[in-house]
Amino acid sequence: MKIILFVFAISLLLGITACTPCNSSFRYSQPENIGDGFNTGNLEEVGIDTALISEAIREIHCGRFNEIHSMLIYRDSLLVLEQYFEGYKYQWDAPGYRGEQVQWEKDMLHPTMSCTKSFVSACIGMAINQGYIKDIKEPIFNYLPDHQQYKTGGKEHITIAHLLTMTSGLAWDEWGAAHGTSANDIDRLYFDCSNDPITCVLERDLVHKPGAVFNYNGGGVVLLGEILKNATQRDFAAFSKAELFEPLEIDSVAWYQFNNGVYATDGSMYLTPRSMLKFGVLYQNGGKWRGKNIIPETWIEKSTAVFGNNRDIRIPIEDSGKNDYGYLWWISHLAHKGKQVNMYRANGWGGQTIMVFPELNMTVEFTSGNYATGSRLFRLVENYVLPAVE
Repeated sequence: MKIILFVFAISLLLGITACTPCNSSFRYSQPENIGDGFNTGNLEEVGIDTALISEAIREIHCGRFNEIHSMLIYRDSLLVLEQYFEGYKYQWDAPGYRGEQVQWEKDMLHPTMSCTKSFVSACIGMAINQGYIKDIKEPIFNYLPDHQQYKTGGKEHITIAHLLTMTSGLAWDEWGAAHGTSANDIDRLYFDCSNDPITCVLERDLVHKPGAVFNYNGGGVVLLGEILKNATQRDFAAFSKAELFEPLEIDSVAWYQFNNGVYATDGSMYLTPRSMLKFGVLYQNGGKWRGKNIIPETWIEKSTAVFGNNRDIRIPIEDSGKNDYGYLWWISHLAHKGKQVNMYRANGWGGQTIMVFPELNMTVEFTSGNYATGSRLFRLVENYVLPAVE
């Protein structure tokens, strides 16, 4: 009986501890205008409840949503929230991928992980608009002249569209195998295939008819980077700098390249949080930045629409539930004031995301360090951000 009472007392104590209010202090202030193209304002003037957002910030400080590094909100043409938090830099070979502990700031580059893929989608759309690529229905081997030997066994039917939608049909295990081993195909690309990543992807067996089955494949996005290079005669960094980043007034970008110089377009790009937000705002505004057309609006519409059977997909170690997929963009449907609103997002491992809410005229950006612990960003958005929006 004493043991039972002791266990009950400990359980009660733990329950009380878990419910203890967070003592973090936070006072909201309007973001600083630093002349980077963003006009700034306050939450109330765009119809967002300051008290609820402030409560969310306090909860983040107390670790209620694991490790978040930045949170930015843009609505109705104004940057109205910009908050940075303490956390760890990403380090591949450190326990839990935690490197140096820092206070994150607006001018610090952060890994975007697979948010990179949505930038690749944008560049493919621009290359088509500029006539470098005819259309997404073209076979990939039209732009891979040095790899024609793999144009066999049904692979000749793989198109650019199939790479954009993760439906190439190539054998690939990126979500099921443990990270840090060659069993995980994306890790194998970095560990074992850095001298020739393109061949490493193309030599995989074709296990599904192209276009039929969704299978997350970062290697296919590396192929897209090579296709863009061969189509435009500019490597991915040069093309994206001239056609996307310079028009967006983004001058700080970092990339990883494989040993043979191929850019790791699956997820190696580093940007500042404001630069990430700019990309989302570009899509929110139909492809325009400060009145200038950068990406065709038709491409944005197609990219953020569900492709084929790419529905009800669950992403590992995050709380997003079921998701749909377009051209390297994730698509979700969330509740707001008793109605369903659409949201599409660039999304990366660890809690890197750029969420665009077209019906709310709003873009929300997060960077995080939840590579081993899992992301709780949807809980944060659904419980705090969306209820705060009029």
